[in-house]
Amino acid sequence: MATVTVYGADWCPLTKAALRHLDEVGVEYKYVDIDEDAEAAQWVANHNDGKEKKPTIDVEGEVLSEPSDAELDEVLRAKSVLT
Repeated sequence: MATVTVYGADWCPLTKAALRHLDEVGVEYKYVDIDEDAEAAQWVANHNDGKEKKPTIDVEGEVLSEPSDAELDEVLRAKSVLT
């Protein structure tokens, strides 16, 4: 199974939209609420020039920050997660 991890926050509209999109296209993922996980929040900041961009999505090692649905789908297809 492909590894997709979504780092975000429950209150964040962009995080909610990304999770909804992944559900709609049938991609399994792990969700990490960075408000509840300090290590995950630091990981996000390290990948975004010190900023907590939500969502930050790791698709098999490729990190996307606040991607559009089209950008996310492009990487999912490139990694053969989405056909």
